[in-house]
Amino acid sequence: MKKLSEMTHEELLAFKNETEKQYLDFKSLDLHLDMSRGKPAPAQLDLTMPMLNVLSADDTLSTEKGLDCRNYGVLDGIPEAKQMFADVLGVKPENIIVYGNSSLAIMFDTITRAWTHGLLGSTPWSKLDKVKFLCPVPGYDRHFGITQYYGIEMINIPTDENGPDMDMVEKLVSEDASIKGIWCVPQYSNPTGVSYSDEVVKRFAALKPKAEDFRIFWDNAYCIHHLTDSPKCILNIFDECKKNGTENMVYEFMSTSKVSFPGAGVAVLAASVENVEYIKKGLGVSTIGFDKINQLRHIRFFKNAEGLKNHMKLHKNIIAPKFAVVIDQLEKNIAPLGIASWHNAEGGYFISFNAMKGCAKRIVSLCKEAGVVLTGAGATYPYGNDPDDSNIRIAPSYPTVEELTKAMELFCICIKLASAEKLLEK
Repeated sequence: MKKLSEMTHEELLAFKNETEKQYLDFKSLDLHLDMSRGKPAPAQLDLTMPMLNVLSADDTLSTEKGLDCRNYGVLDGIPEAKQMFADVLGVKPENIIVYGNSSLAIMFDTITRAWTHGLLGSTPWSKLDKVKFLCPVPGYDRHFGITQYYGIEMINIPTDENGPDMDMVEKLVSEDASIKGIWCVPQYSNPTGVSYSDEVVKRFAALKPKAEDFRIFWDNAYCIHHLTDSPKCILNIFDECKKNGTENMVYEFMSTSKVSFPGAGVAVLAASVENVEYIKKGLGVSTIGFDKINQLRHIRFFKNAEGLKNHMKLHKNIIAPKFAVVIDQLEKNIAPLGIASWHNAEGGYFISFNAMKGCAKRIVSLCKEAGVVLTGAGATYPYGNDPDDSNIRIAPSYPTVEELTKAMELFCICIKLASAEKLLEK
């Protein structure tokens, strides 16, 4: 198959006309598929339904240590839950706070605390003339939404197969005290699927920021979401921080939102003991404790970190074939044309697709018009502004394999059509 860039004007016009016919055929199918978010499929949610039966009215609803989960108290989580998540993240229980169901809520709460009260005695961010955040791109739109909500200036940081551009990160944080943090998804990044290299993790831990209250927001959302039988393992950032005396610089987050139930999971924060104690002071004002019965439910079902990881193998069996469908369709229909690139993810929930410059919005619009809703073009950049109008986040988890196959056939047609249109403009 000839690359589009090598076609003559006449060949390209004929290609466009043929692709338009294929597109109109798909529009007549009246598809209705939503691939805009990384939602677990119903089959994945079914895996956890037995969790609803592990507790009953006849149960004492108490932990192994005799803690009554029906009552007030225990601000930072029941001991068994703290231990399980400490084992997953490679820290100690005293470094863990177990919250409600949303790690995004923890991140918002953490930014809010810095905004109103500062961090460990520093000036509240709201009282500063300027607050900036570093944002590896393409990245997670909900991260960017939090900082944008507070009017925090966001600075794009390019990424490659190893993670963020650390030369740029080191230079910026060492020179500018108004830079207060950086968003990171270190394992199977959203949306690229990249896992940070050992060197990148070490350089993060060794940062020497000009701002004493600079924080790395280490959103390790996909640390157990593997798609292969030999998963990648990134370095433990807290181990590296201990070597540099920078333990206070990191907040780590994860949850069971895509492990148990997205609407009724458990979320956790890992941090230094000093950070944990400071955060608990604020939590003690806002709540008397999170849902300990739900924490107990998760412990009775998963039992421990090993049980949690074993459960994830069941998820892999459901979603790995869907990722394979996406890659297969792109390799077969798009790769020979030389009009796009993508990352073959080994974990996480997304595939990052890069179209020709100036084509992403057109592709997303064409798909929507034909009945397939994708994440909005530009969403993976701060302020929704992808300077190249190129990146599209593909979320293959929710549709069935059959639905996804049909959606990807349409997606490939839309890529071809938008690319041909762009080349014919020249």
